[in-house]
Amino acid sequence: MFSSLGVRNYRLWAGGQVVSLVGTWMQRIAQDWLVLHLSGGNGLAVGIVMALQFGPTAVLSMPAGALADRYDKRKILLGTQVGMAVCALVLGVSDTLGMATLGQVYVLSFALGAISAIDAPVRQSFAIEMVGPEHLPNAVALNSMTFNLARIIGPAIAGVLINLIGTGPVFLVNVVSFVAVIIGLLMMRPGDLIRSDKPAGRGSVRSGIAYVRGHPHLVVVLSTVFVVATFGMNFPLSLALMTRNTFAGSAGGYGLLSTMLAVGTLAGATLAARRRSPARLRHFLAAATVFGVLEVVVGLMPTFWLVAIMLIPAGAAVITFSTTAMNIVQLSVDSSMRGRVMGIYMLCFLGGTPVGSPLLGWLAGVYGPRSSLLIGGVVSAVAGIVCVALLMRAHHLRPTIDHGRIGLHKVGV
Repeated sequence: MFSSLGVRNYRLWAGGQVVSLVGTWMQRIAQDWLVLHLSGGNGLAVGIVMALQFGPTAVLSMPAGALADRYDKRKILLGTQVGMAVCALVLGVSDTLGMATLGQVYVLSFALGAISAIDAPVRQSFAIEMVGPEHLPNAVALNSMTFNLARIIGPAIAGVLINLIGTGPVFLVNVVSFVAVIIGLLMMRPGDLIRSDKPAGRGSVRSGIAYVRGHPHLVVVLSTVFVVATFGMNFPLSLALMTRNTFAGSAGGYGLLSTMLAVGTLAGATLAARRRSPARLRHFLAAATVFGVLEVVVGLMPTFWLVAIMLIPAGAAVITFSTTAMNIVQLSVDSSMRGRVMGIYMLCFLGGTPVGSPLLGWLAGVYGPRSSLLIGGVVSAVAGIVCVALLMRAHHLRPTIDHGRIGLHKVGV
């Protein structure tokens, strides 16, 4: 279950990530609550912040993937971690001094989003350099476990601290948390890294797009990821609005709902780490459909505590969806193309947020906070069902893994 932790470089990375991601989740909760405070509970304002934070992904993720294919990923990550820490520092100081405005949050969210857009594809493609193809599925699952463990701890701590000392100090705690991952990167042994092959040519973004278009299973996976991530994975927006506007709750209530979601995702990631069978396209599409149905159920729950309970299976479904997608994509591409393909993956995963978040925020303001969950769930379920139907009708295809590569073979239904 923890085989990838036998690799020293990965242990250093994972240890730093546990600390850093707790701080990141604390900041996310504090930022959402600060925006709601500054905007008077406006859901559109929360959607705009999310759009600004994830919007740069649409422009920078694919060039960042090309950058990852050509240059030292560890050094790039050192730079991005420092940059994100600076953004948190500026916001924390401004808020602590009582000088924070909605405009400042917008600007800093955009700056953080630009740095994160570079960081994400580099970080994702760096995993296989630390552990190699053999341990990659386990490392992806453990990364998800780390992320979701932090997602449980971070919001819980943030909810308490916001009530006690306000949002500003929470941002400053996040600044300190970046030190752990920076130290981990500096302590790595570069000689132990399994370097990816360098691209033969210029390693252009266009060649990455052409590569994806030439592999039908990647088109299916990335298209589904885009739809589900854009419309279905809207929990920060939806839960913040439901807590404040539907259940008249506090930051502690929002932190609790986020924690319950994370309990589900942690459980799903734990099961993924134990799984021995290869990632399959049908499992991926089934997870998309099940997640969509469960998200609708969450949106229909009449009380705060029923919402909290149903977030657990919804979280398990969404993490199964994302880890399966990550494994299929990473193990099915040539090493010289991995950075660019992961750049496209991150574009699909986060690039739709600038459209989806403001739209869902506006719909939540017009039709109520539950509408964002209901709409997102229906869209996600339909995306999974449509892809399954199209594949069964057109080619009767399924993915199989052979020596770490996924190919598509015709089979009977």
